[in-house]
Amino acid sequence: MAIEDVIGEYIILKRSGRNWRGLSPFTNEKTASFMVSPEKQIWHDFSSNKGGNMFSFVMEMEGLDFRATLELLARKAGINLDDYGDHNSRERNQQKTRLYEVLAMSAKFYQAHFAKNKQALEYILKNRQLSKATALEWKIGYSPQSGEALVKFLQSKGFTGNEIKQAGLASNSYRKERGLQDMFRGRIMIPLQDSFGKVIGFTARLLGEDKSMPKYINTPQTMLYDKSRHIYGLHLAKDAIRKGKYAVLVEGNLDVITAHQTGTRQVVATAGTALTQYHLKAIARFSNDIRLCFDGDKAGLSATERAIPIAAQSGVALSVITLGGAKDPDDLIRSDPQKWNRIIEQPAYAVDWLMQYYKNQLDLNSAQGKKQFSDIILASVANLADRVEQEHYINKIAKLLDVSQEALFAKLDKSSIPVQTRKRKTIEPKELDNETVEIYKTQNHLLAITLLQPKLRDFLLPLKSYMFYDPQAQELLKYIKHNLDFAGDINAVPQLQPIADYVKILLLQYETLYQDIDTLELRYEASRLQARLIEQYVKNQKRQLIDQMQTANDKEADELLGKVKYLDNLLKQVKEA
Repeated sequence: MAIEDVIGEYIILKRSGRNWRGLSPFTNEKTASFMVSPEKQIWHDFSSNKGGNMFSFVMEMEGLDFRATLELLARKAGINLDDYGDHNSRERNQQKTRLYEVLAMSAKFYQAHFAKNKQALEYILKNRQLSKATALEWKIGYSPQSGEALVKFLQSKGFTGNEIKQAGLASNSYRKERGLQDMFRGRIMIPLQDSFGKVIGFTARLLGEDKSMPKYINTPQTMLYDKSRHIYGLHLAKDAIRKGKYAVLVEGNLDVITAHQTGTRQVVATAGTALTQYHLKAIARFSNDIRLCFDGDKAGLSATERAIPIAAQSGVALSVITLGGAKDPDDLIRSDPQKWNRIIEQPAYAVDWLMQYYKNQLDLNSAQGKKQFSDIILASVANLADRVEQEHYINKIAKLLDVSQEALFAKLDKSSIPVQTRKRKTIEPKELDNETVEIYKTQNHLLAITLLQPKLRDFLLPLKSYMFYDPQAQELLKYIKHNLDFAGDINAVPQLQPIADYVKILLLQYETLYQDIDTLELRYEASRLQARLIEQYVKNQKRQLIDQMQTANDKEADELLGKVKYLDNLLKQVKEA
C-alpha cells in the first residue's frame, strides 16, 4: 500500500508538487503543515515535529505496537497473515473472524428491532434525550422478548449454534427440548466495540423496572471480549483524547454516549468500577492524563479510592473530577452541560482528592483519626516515584495533622511498599511541550539546511552533540562534522542506515521549506538557527543550574556559578558573531 493511501484514510490530503499536504491530526492548526512524501515513503508534521514512515503513523494514530500495526495494514492490503502462521494460530484466527462476523450481524439485527419497538425508542429518544443520529452512531439496538429470535436469525445466515454461544449471544436452556436460547431478551442493546470500532460484545440494559432482574447484563468473557481490558467508546474518543491531551474515564456506557452527544468526545468508560492496569494502559496510549469521574455514590467513591494505587503502578497521571451533587455524569450533563464542561477542566490531582475526602471522613483532632489518615494517605504517597513530590505531600500532611515531618518520613520508610527499591514501569509521554517542540524544530531545520548545502556546514563546527536533544540528530551532526564533503546520499553510508528515516524527514523539510530560497538567504537562515539553537541550550542549562543552586553548599555554588559564567560567554560570542 502507498503511504499516501494509508494516511489518506485518517486525514484529507491534497497534492502539493511531488508531495501531499494536509492538516495535522495532532494539533489544531488552521494552515496545513502535515507533509507526505510518496517518493521517500515518509511523513512529517511541522506543527508537532513528529514524523516517520507508514508504520509509525498508524502506531501514533491507533496507539498500537508494531505487530498490531502490521496486522492492521495487512488486513487493509487484503493479505491474510494467518496463512503464514502455524496450524493452531490459523485456526484460532479463523475462529475469531467468524465471531466478529456473528457479532456484527447481531448488532444489525438488534438495530432493526430497535427501530420498530416503540418502548425502546421512547426510552432512548425521550427518557435519555439521545438523538437519532447518536443512536445510529453508537449502533443502539433492542433484543426481542421471544427468547430465540436472534438464534434463529443467525442460524438462517449460516452460523452454527457453537459459534453463537462462543460469541456470548446464547446459551442452552435448562429445558433440553427448548434448545439454544438468546442470552438477551427485552433489553436495550449497546454494542461494545474495540478501538477499531469492531463489535466484540454487548451491554444489555433492562427496559422497564422489574426488580427481580438485573438492570445491566454484559456479554460474558469470550475470545474477543475481556472486560478487564476493554475501554468503551475508545474507537470514537481516541482522536479527541490525542488532540485534547486528556481522557475522562466514567462508569457507564450511557454516560459516555451523552457526553459525546454534547461535544465532550474524550470520554470513555470501563465495565462498571472494576478498573485495572490494562484499562489505564490502553487509554495512556493516547494520553497519560486520565481524569476519573465515577458516580457520586458510595460504590463510586470506593472505586475512585481503589483506582489511585493502580494508577500509580501504571505510571499514569490520575486526577479526579467531583460531580458536585449530581448522581452521575449523565445526570449532570443533561441538567447543566456548561457546568460539566467546567468541572472536567478542573480536576483534583488524585492524592489531593484523597486527602480532602478523608479529611471530611475522619476526626483529625484525635490520635486514632490522625493514625488512620496517615495510614491511608502515606500508602498513596509511597507509590509516588518522585522524591520531591513525596516531600511535598509529607509537608502538607504534617501541617494538616500537626505532627513532625520526621515522624511521617519514619512511618513512610517502614511502609510495606519500600519506595527506593520498588521498580515501576513508566510510560513515556507522547506529547512534547511547546518549548521542547521549538527546540527540536531549530535543530532539525539547521541540520536540514546543512545536509543539502555543504557550503553552510561551517555553522555546525562550533556546535557540540550535547546541545542537541535527539540522539539521531547527535549521530548525524557527528558524521557531518567528520565528513564535511558528504554528498547527502545516505544509501552510500552504512553507518547512517539506522537513522535513514530521520534523514529522509530532514530532506523533506528542506524540500518543503528551503529549496526555493537562494544561497545568501539560506546563509542568513543558517546563522539565525545556529544562534537560536545555542540560545535555547543556554537557557535550558541555566534553568537547571539555578534549580541546583537552591540546595548547593558554598563550594558547589562556586562551581555552578562558574558554569553559568561559561554559558553567558558562549551566548555573548554568538550575539557578537
